[in-house]
Amino acid sequence: MPLGFLKSFVAKFTARPVDWDELEEALIRADLGVPMTLKIMDALRVRGSGVTGETAAEVAREEILNVIPRMNSPLRPLPSKPKAILVVGVNGTGKTTSSAKLAHWFKSNRHSCVLVAADTFRAAAIEQLGVWGERLGVDVIKSQYQGDSAALCYDAWTSAHKKNVEFLICDTAGRLHTKSNLMQELSKVSRTLAKHDPDAPHEKWLVVDATTGSNALVQAKEFHQAIGLTGIVLTKLDGSGKGGVAVAIQHELGIPTRFIGTGEKPGDFAPFDRESFVGRIL
Repeated sequence: MPLGFLKSFVAKFTARPVDWDELEEALIRADLGVPMTLKIMDALRVRGSGVTGETAAEVAREEILNVIPRMNSPLRPLPSKPKAILVVGVNGTGKTTSSAKLAHWFKSNRHSCVLVAADTFRAAAIEQLGVWGERLGVDVIKSQYQGDSAALCYDAWTSAHKKNVEFLICDTAGRLHTKSNLMQELSKVSRTLAKHDPDAPHEKWLVVDATTGSNALVQAKEFHQAIGLTGIVLTKLDGSGKGGVAVAIQHELGIPTRFIGTGEKPGDFAPFDRESFVGRIL
């Protein structure tokens, strides 16, 4: 079965040689990125001139699976201290909702966790996370509007440690990756948590909107340079064949996708699995 972004292409070139320019355009439009597109094209060209649409889809699938790791490292708690997860991203990607869904996933898997409303720039974000916390039965640590987010995360870790909480989820403020002062503040949050534990924050995840396209790769590069990302949370996959940018981020930056969001409900959130992911975009 052809990849979603190649369906029309396969239908057009069923049982006859492909048009190489059209194929390259289809792969680029799928947000796979230029390097990944060239990788697929090179793998196809060694097959010769008689490549059909079906073969193109088959090879694209093989090359994508070769790039995505077979298995992500398991998300396990630390022996005697909270594992801090820094959730970052630009505005509108579903960052706060993803933080809440992650808390729900932890709770469903019998792990203790606490949410930190570290987006102190938006009063609505603090309120939104508070509502999620009440709904899920998860504690939310807050400060006043426009408070010091780094200090809040520092104090939250102290509180979580005293209560033997396994996971600390810090929902940071949405920020444009092009604003250096905001990126520096994010680095400050990271450095402040490291005062508790040199390895903290133990996870630094960028929330990426699957429908954003190639701009998500630019975001990943900038955030990775600022704080050193350890993972991606890919949102808004519901009702969309998009998601190719996750492949581009893995291929070009080596940053794995850790979770995917597929809807608005708390349960519409799951650990990334490469087989099901490729099946979703089929």
